[in-house]
This record gives sequence, C-alpha cells and structure tokens, in this order.
Amino acid sequence: MSKLNRMMGLMALTTVALSVAGCGENSQKQAGGPQGPMEVGVVEIQPRRLDVTTELPGRTSAYRVAEVRPQVNGIIQKRLFQEGGLVKAGQQLYQIDPAPYEAALASARAQLAEAEANLKALQAKAERYKDLVKNSTVSRQSYDDAIAAAGQGVAQVAAAKAAIETAQINLDYTKVFSPIGGIIGKSSVTEGALVTANQATALATVQQIDPIYVDINQSTTQLMQLRRDVAEGRIQTVEGRATVTLDVQGQPYGQTGELQFAEVTVDPTTSSVQLRAVFPNPNHELLPGLFVRAKVQQGARENAILVSQRAVTRRPDGGAQVWVVGQDGTVQARPVKTALAAGTDWLITDGLKPGEKVVVDGLQKIRPGVPVKPTPVEGQQAANQTTPPAAAR
Repeated sequence: MSKLNRMMGLMALTTVALSVAGCGENSQKQAGGPQGPMEVGVVEIQPRRLDVTTELPGRTSAYRVAEVRPQVNGIIQKRLFQEGGLVKAGQQLYQIDPAPYEAALASARAQLAEAEANLKALQAKAERYKDLVKNSTVSRQSYDDAIAAAGQGVAQVAAAKAAIETAQINLDYTKVFSPIGGIIGKSSVTEGALVTANQATALATVQQIDPIYVDINQSTTQLMQLRRDVAEGRIQTVEGRATVTLDVQGQPYGQTGELQFAEVTVDPTTSSVQLRAVFPNPNHELLPGLFVRAKVQQGARENAILVSQRAVTRRPDGGAQVWVVGQDGTVQARPVKTALAAGTDWLITDGLKPGEKVVVDGLQKIRPGVPVKPTPVEGQQAANQTTPPAAAR
C-alpha cells in the first residue's frame, strides 16, 4: 500500500511541474519572449492637404419669380396655358376682351386726322397773313393770332399722336404675356372673370427653377472661428467662388453649386448670417421651399495630420490618445487633440509628427512598453497619398 502511495505522489508532482512549465511558456509568449514581438497594424503619418467644409441647413428658393397681373381692366376671354406646365418668356397667357380698346384706338386716330386737317388750315391762314401784314391789309394783332392758332394746331396734333400711342399700349395690354420662362402655377381666374389693372391678386405665378437658389444659414460662432483660423494661418481661403454640395433627404444631389454671396448683416433673431448658393437644376429635382443640407467649401488646411478614427481611444478623463510605435519597437500611449472629422479620419492638431507610426489594428493586445512588430495596414498607404474627404465643421 505504501508503494502505491509513493507512485501516486510522484505522478502528482509531475503534473504540477508540467503546469508550471506551461504557465511560464504562456507568460513568455505574452511578454514577447521566444515567440517574438506581437504583430500590429500601423499607419505612418503623412501630412496632406485637407479641404475644410461646413455642413449647414438651407432651403431652396426660385431663381426668379414673376407674379402676372393685368395692366388694363376687362373680361378674361381666354386662358392660353396649361397649369403646372412650362412657359417661355414672352408667351401669351391670357386674352382680355380687346373691343373697348380697339374702339379707343380708332377714336384716337380720328382725333389725329381732325387735328392734322385743322393744322393745315391754320398754317395756311398764317402764311396768307404773313404777306398781308406787310401791306397793312391785316393788323399785326391778327397775324400774331394766326401764328398762335397754328402753334396750337401743332400741339393738338402731338396730343392726338400721344393718345394713339396710349390707346395702342392699352390694346396691347389686353394680351397678357409671361415676363420670364419657367413653371407656371395655377390660375386664379377663369374665362369670363373681370380683372382690373394692377389688382392685388395675381392671375398666376411663374417661377424659374433652373438654376435654383439655396439659402443657407451659418451661425456667427462658426463664421468667427473660420475667420480666426484664416487670420492665424491654419486655413487657406478658397480662391474664387467656393463650391457647395447638397444632401436632399439623406441622398446626395448630383449637381455641384457655387456660393454667390454672404450677407453682411447678422439676423438678430437667430444670430446667423445668410449665404446664398446657386445650383443647376436641369431635371427640376429641386423644388422651391425644399429643406436641404449644404456642405460649403470654405478653405483648406495644408500639411494636415489625419488619423483613422479607429486608432483613437479615450482616456478615463475623456481625452483622446493614440498608440505610437517608438524607435525601440515598443508602444506607448500618446495624448492627442482632435479637431474635425474628415470622413473616417480625425484631424489631429497636437500630439503627432510626420513619420511617426500609429497603431490602427491590434489595440486590444498591446500594453505600454510591449515590443511589437509594426505591419503597414492594407489600403492605408494608398489613402495617405490621395486627397482625403473634406473635414466637416
């Protein structure tokens, strides 16, 4: 029995020894011992040019709007357009009863003929008196009266011609034309309706929506920060007109617009400044009054340092940090300051230098001071050589 006990004790000692040896081997693996440093994915920091954009809310508005109103009184005889359709500049929209204005034009022409006939008689009389006054056959007063009467005749002819022009204009106004090309809305009148000159209610409204305006509101806080960045050299302003892109109901709009101008007055109710951009709208996808999100290119950062967002972790105090591979092949946590998001990257304003290697993959396996084998992450090398997405404020 004692021999059996000795054999069991020997087996127990052997098992304990093997377990201790296994633990030591695992410890060596974790510490980067005989198995070598653990492999991690890294990205080498390369400064790049970064376009800085501001994402702002906005609404679309028509490029031009014309409210069509009558300029003479009368009865609508015809409506010559289809509601909601396209009309051209100069296209006739309505026909007002022209009969009263045709009669007025005929009367004005008759008055002109009468005035011209009267003028001929007065001028002939003045010519006769001119010869007779020399012989004292008529008095000087009679001659002067004849000259004055001829002058009045000239004035009457001019007034009659002006009356003809007025009558012709009023007759032309019985045809109501579209002042601009665009989409016409519903008609507020039908055939047989009485309209008056310069009435408050428009007959119809024409809106040109190609191109189309986008009115954008930018807060004064964003505007002042941008100006400080430009003044301190962190951002270079865009030469010429800044480009603008749109998101409409979560989908990108296929056309690129240009920033036209920025208001110089701050809206006291919203503490914002209005910007206006113009966009091509050939297919009429954008309609007036539509809510959109606009991305305005307002500058560019030269030599910007960008790091993938998955490489940035947070410390217990909420600050950002990255893991950097040192010259000795070990990793250390490095506090950094993040400013803007640029696609899937963070813009780093402090804490990193060009040429340093930042760990992107394998963050769960590393500890401070642990030796690692840095391996460039696939796709990141090419990405560092191309222009990154614009940074959104």
